[in-house]
Amino acid sequence: MHVPKQAVRLFAVLVVGNCLPFVHAAPDSARTTEPTDIRRDATVRAVEEVMPSVVNIRTESYVQVADRYDTGFFSFYGQPRVETQQALGSGVIIDEDGYLLSNLHVVKRAGGPTASRVQVKLSKEAGGEVYDVQPVFFAREDKDVALLKIIPKKKGEKFKAIKLAKDDDEYLGETVIAMGNPFGLEGSVSQGILSSKQRGMAKEGETLNIENWLQTDASINPGNSGGPLINVRGELIGLNVAIYQESKGSPVGFAIPIREVRLAITELFKPETVATNPRWFGVRISGGGARLIVASVDGSSPADKAGLKPGDIIVAFDGKKPKNFMELTKWMRDSVRDDFTLSIDRGGEQQTIKVKMIKFTDLLRQKLGMDLQEFTEELAKSFSTANLRIGRDTGLAVTRVEPGGPAEKAHLRSSQIVLQVDGQPVDSLFRLFELIAQRKSGEEIQLLVLVPEMDGNEILGYRRGVTMLKLR
Repeated sequence: MHVPKQAVRLFAVLVVGNCLPFVHAAPDSARTTEPTDIRRDATVRAVEEVMPSVVNIRTESYVQVADRYDTGFFSFYGQPRVETQQALGSGVIIDEDGYLLSNLHVVKRAGGPTASRVQVKLSKEAGGEVYDVQPVFFAREDKDVALLKIIPKKKGEKFKAIKLAKDDDEYLGETVIAMGNPFGLEGSVSQGILSSKQRGMAKEGETLNIENWLQTDASINPGNSGGPLINVRGELIGLNVAIYQESKGSPVGFAIPIREVRLAITELFKPETVATNPRWFGVRISGGGARLIVASVDGSSPADKAGLKPGDIIVAFDGKKPKNFMELTKWMRDSVRDDFTLSIDRGGEQQTIKVKMIKFTDLLRQKLGMDLQEFTEELAKSFSTANLRIGRDTGLAVTRVEPGGPAEKAHLRSSQIVLQVDGQPVDSLFRLFELIAQRKSGEEIQLLVLVPEMDGNEILGYRRGVTMLKLR
C-alpha cells in the first residue's frame, strides 16, 4: 500500500510527541526558589546540630608572681601581685537542664586548689555566654569521665543537649567528627574515619586504655579532651580523651566509647549525686536502652530493703512513666518527699513496691553521731582556716557532735576537720557516704583529722591526729 510522505512525517511527530512527558508551567514561587546547597552534606548538618551542645571549660586562677621587682611592688602597693591564668578544655551538654560531661583530667586541672571559679563558655551558635559550673561528682580515675552542672542565670533556662548513640552502634571506617576547643580555639571541627573500634570492655576497676577506646584519624589535639566524637547523624559515639604520636607519622586520636560513657553517667547521675539535699536510693540503672533495667542494688540500701533486685525493670515512678533513667533521677531529685512508689516488671510479672530514701545527713548522723559539712569560703572563715588550702582536698568540717555518740567517744569535737577515712580522702559528703553506707554496726573505721591548736578562743593552727570510731 502506498503511504504519502506527509502522512509518515505526521505519524512520526505524533509518536515522538506521545513519548514526551507533559510539563505544567511552574508557578512563580517555584521558579524563584534557590537550589539546595550541595555543600550542606551530612557532616555539615551533624556539626550544625551538635555545635550548640559543645562548651569550652576554663578557670580563673590567681597565682602570686615572684620576680626581681617584687620588693618594690610590695613597698609601693602593700600587697602581692597576682596574675590570672586560664586552663582550657572541652565538654558536651547531655541534658537540657545543663548537665554536661568532660574528662576527669580536664575538670581536675580546671578546678584545682588555686582556681577562683570554674566556668564554661557556650558556642557562638548557642549564644556564646559564659556560665559558672559546679561539679556534681567526679568519677573514678579509671573512667576519666566527670559530670558538671551549669548554673543557670534565670529560672527555667534550658540548654541544647546532644543525642547519645546506641551502645556499640559503630561501623569500622564510618565518617566521624571530633569537636572541641583545641589550643583554646573555640568551635573547632575535624573529620576522619573510625579506624578501630574498642577491642574489649574494661573490667570492673580496670583503667580504660587504648584497648578499650575508639581510634580515629580525626585530629584530636590538646583542648579537645572532653569534647564529643560524633557520627554523621549528630549522635555522641565517644568522648575525646587522648592522642598518641610517635616521633614519625600522624597522630592517632582516641575517644572513650559511648558504652563506657553511658556506664559512667549511670554511676554519676543519680539521687545520691545530683540532689541539693542528697538522699540514698541505692540503685544503678542500666542506661543502654529504653528499658530501665536495675543493674545493681547496694546492700542495706533503701532499695534493697524495699525488695528491689537486679534484673527488675522500672516501669513507673509514682504512676508516671519515665522516658529514660535521667528523667527518673530528676523526678527523685525534685521530689519533696523521701518516699515513693515504683511499678516494676519482674520476669513478666507486674509488681508495686514502696521505697523510702534516706538523707545523707540523717545517715551520717545515725552511724557517726556527728554533723559534717563541705567547706565553703564562708565556712572556712568561721574555722579560721586561712592557712589551709580550701578546695577538694580540704576535707569535711565537724559542725556538731552528739553527746555520748560514736564521734564523741572517738574524741571528735566541733571545729575539727576530717581528712581521711581508712586512708581514703573524704573531699565530699558523697565520698564519706560511699565509704561508710554499707558498713555494719559495730565496725571500726580509722579517721585522720585536723585538730585545732587553741589559745583561748583563737585558733593558732592545726595538727594531724588519728582516731578510731565504732559505727553505730
